[in-house]
Amino acid sequence: MTARQKLLEATRSGNLATKNRFGVAPMTRVTATEDGRATETMTRYYERFARGGFGLVVTEGIYTDQAHSQGYVFQPGITDEAQARSWQPLVKGIQSHGSLAIAQIMHAGGISQGNRFRDTTVAPSAILPKGQQMAFYYGKDGYAMPTEITEAQIAEVIKGFADSAARAVEIAGFDGIEIHGANGYLLDQFLTNYTNTRTDQYGGSTENRIRLAVEVVKAARARVGSGVPVGIRISQAKVNDYHHKWANGEADAAIIFGALAEAGVDFIHVTEFEAWQPAFGEGTPTLVHLAKTYAPNALIIANGSLHDTEKAEAVIADGADIVTIGRGALANPDLPIRLAEASELREFDPAILGPIADIKDSELAL
Repeated sequence: MTARQKLLEATRSGNLATKNRFGVAPMTRVTATEDGRATETMTRYYERFARGGFGLVVTEGIYTDQAHSQGYVFQPGITDEAQARSWQPLVKGIQSHGSLAIAQIMHAGGISQGNRFRDTTVAPSAILPKGQQMAFYYGKDGYAMPTEITEAQIAEVIKGFADSAARAVEIAGFDGIEIHGANGYLLDQFLTNYTNTRTDQYGGSTENRIRLAVEVVKAARARVGSGVPVGIRISQAKVNDYHHKWANGEADAAIIFGALAEAGVDFIHVTEFEAWQPAFGEGTPTLVHLAKTYAPNALIIANGSLHDTEKAEAVIADGADIVTIGRGALANPDLPIRLAEASELREFDPAILGPIADIKDSELAL
């Protein structure tokens, strides 16, 4: 079997089985209603990826509670029955083409820049987030100073994730759950040493800082049962700190991936800018390889500039089971079909994401 054929073959690991090794990466697209319901435009947008041959489609981040979790205006939520039911046409559209629909659920934490429920933010510690709000998600100026989240609020965060996971499966009909533990949002804020200066059980050591993510995984699993795939997305870099690396390198990777494996994740979705590059400098393994090493029973999904087929083949050889595509999928919603037919791929047009990263008519027409 050639490397290209391997990308196009079906794969199964535990509860998760896909018709090929291509997935659509989660991409924030601010096109929900103001009150957080999925729209017909979103349904058409997501279904075209499934129609184009992707075996797995992960949604944009969906907020999980009616307190501090929302990160952007016009972001979709799944905090009540009305929001959950709004996802049903979208999920059915994906599934109608034999693709899996995975709900990514998230809490923005200290980098929230648009929340209709609260005018304040919470984070592990009262530390001003780096960088500026993102204009293409309606942001402006710097981030607000967050309030240090209390243990009672942490319990509510965990419950929000678990309840939302249940709604996603039981009402919306999703095939699986991805917990957003990456890119600088709340769970990643707990994991990151400089945004978490707590002295309780959630701060200090890497083992403590990954604790909240582990508790969220376990709570979601308890709500949806053992037959539904539950995974987590993990990164080093953040939307507001592009070059961040874990301070202790592979030692941190061993603790993080080992703890998630012990928590019982079905999959770990690793994202780096270039997924095939060494994780901690020249001569070190990739984060994909480290995830597979320290969580050998989890399905590993790799993300990061993998629209180049040779790079996708390289990360599969390095331990990934599935690759997810972002920019390449926006340019080529039928990318798996094009690869199978050896057709030329379109170049990505950055104008799709500006000036606001909503869903454009041109995307629906492809």
